[in-house]
Amino acid sequence: MAALPNEIPTVRVTATYRGWDGRALRGTVTFTGPGLTTFAESDLFIAGPVVCTLDETGRIIDADGNFGVRLPATDSPDMNPTGWAYTVKENLTGISGARTYALILPKDTPNNSVDLADVAPADPSTPTYVAVPGLSAYEVAVAEGFAGTEAEWLESLEGPMGPQGQRGETGATGERGDDGRSAYAVAVAEGFAGTEAEWLESLIGPEGPQGPAGADGTGAGTVTAVNSVEPDGSGNVTLTAASVGAVASVNGKTGQSVTLAAADVGALATSARGASNGVASLVSGKVPTGQLPPPTPLPGTWLPSDYGLSAWAYDLQANSRTPGDMPSEAGRLYFVGVPLREAKTVSQIAVHVMGYNKPSSTVTGAYFGIYSSSYAPLSRSGDVKAQLPEVHATGGEIARITIPSVELSAGHYYVAILVKGTGTNVPYLAATNFAATSTVSGAAGASSSGVHRWLQSSSTAFTSLTNVGTPTAATWADGQTCYWAAIV
Repeated sequence: MAALPNEIPTVRVTATYRGWDGRALRGTVTFTGPGLTTFAESDLFIAGPVVCTLDETGRIIDADGNFGVRLPATDSPDMNPTGWAYTVKENLTGISGARTYALILPKDTPNNSVDLADVAPADPSTPTYVAVPGLSAYEVAVAEGFAGTEAEWLESLEGPMGPQGQRGETGATGERGDDGRSAYAVAVAEGFAGTEAEWLESLIGPEGPQGPAGADGTGAGTVTAVNSVEPDGSGNVTLTAASVGAVASVNGKTGQSVTLAAADVGALATSARGASNGVASLVSGKVPTGQLPPPTPLPGTWLPSDYGLSAWAYDLQANSRTPGDMPSEAGRLYFVGVPLREAKTVSQIAVHVMGYNKPSSTVTGAYFGIYSSSYAPLSRSGDVKAQLPEVHATGGEIARITIPSVELSAGHYYVAILVKGTGTNVPYLAATNFAATSTVSGAAGASSSGVHRWLQSSSTAFTSLTNVGTPTAATWADGQTCYWAAIV
């Protein structure tokens, strides 16, 4: 999400919503300003509501997932219209009655941040909350018979000074307040015109007359000790760190100011979070799959990396029982499930061509792509039949097909295969067979995460890769021909 220009002051608004039992609430908090606001200096119009959702801890987050939201100050300079306030509307799941109230965000808000719990009004639905405007104290006095102006009434309130009360106990030290303006800044605000150097010079008045001479001192003062350290023969006192109770060193570092790095205390730096040999960045208390080390293969096990691949549907050699099959059934679309264990930038997929008499090919189109586990298209090729290799060798050939580059996180994906052609002069793709006959592949159901090992469309009318809806028994089914596919 793009940030607002620096010349537009903003205020960060935060809020946390919890139930009576401490659980995080769900819902949204919407901030709405005027219909259209102009910032001429920035050449910018701002309009529309800002909708913040509640995360798993009940805090409001912005569109980028950051805690809180930054909104333009309601007194921003060079803004039209002016003199308005945000309308705040809370829509909390399971909480009846959405609360709506006005919110002003001055640009000089302390710490440039405000929490809604500090400024939101009392609940107007509370039966005992009744706002009733009343007369001022002066108007009450006039109604009771006072005759005179408001200033005379105020003066009449001052009685004779009473006796001095007893001295109270010293109160606790208050928190340090914000730094005030400098004397020069105050002078400018009061009308002084000039630089700070000119203002300092203006403070120097004319030299006054010389005062009378003071009485001669006795010279009898003598220092006997400082912090129990006595003077040396010359009357000088030398203090050490121990003399004044100071720390001589911290973790072996000395000096008036000691700065410790993470390594000085045996800790990992924050920059090591999610990095190699660092620490994991937990997500909801769990280590992300992409930061887990790859599993250690058993002896004699072949992995996709042994073939220069990132992931595959299965070990082709370990599961093959058929010499291949033709996926060119007049427009039938095949999905092959592939688990990707690490994040990857992908620009190729692969299929295994067992045989293909390309010069006599009857293929009219070949399309490949990658879809998410929920069947959303992530990368789809155009017609790439020219990339299919001619193959006559025993064992076939792994064909790498170029697709538009896409960033994939660790997870489950489908490789889509659509080859259109007729007859037998089409590519034969390697396929597997799980617990079926030697010539017919057996279907496998969905995994525990709902991802199928393979699917095929009931329709044979596909002409290219298109958006794919959620499979149903009527439109998609576990395929009887289980092609092999990989992510390069």
